[in-house]
Amino acid sequence: MTDTAENNPPMLETRVIDALKTIFDPEIPVNIYDLGLVYQIEVEGTEVRILMTLTSPNCPVAESLPEEVMDKVRAIEGVENVEVNLTFDPAWSMDNLTEEARLELGLL
Repeated sequence: MTDTAENNPPMLETRVIDALKTIFDPEIPVNIYDLGLVYQIEVEGTEVRILMTLTSPNCPVAESLPEEVMDKVRAIEGVENVEVNLTFDPAWSMDNLTEEARLELGLL
């Protein structure tokens, strides 16, 4: 049996997270997932919805970063549709960083 979105959504979510960890913020040398820019990932069948933010509303990649997220997630086997929504509520803060990101940035 193959691992598809329909028979194994948790595995698909793991692959989405892995893909997001390959996308880096241009100003901070940490991937967007560990930065805490991704607030929510929903997998329903072959559809993935992502709610994310940026480090600031004036982020220089405000237009290109969501497109990169869509492209990377859409390239995952088993994903047919991707929806990425940006929010600034709540605003991103350093509190969103994972322990790995804190370590990478020398904050631990």
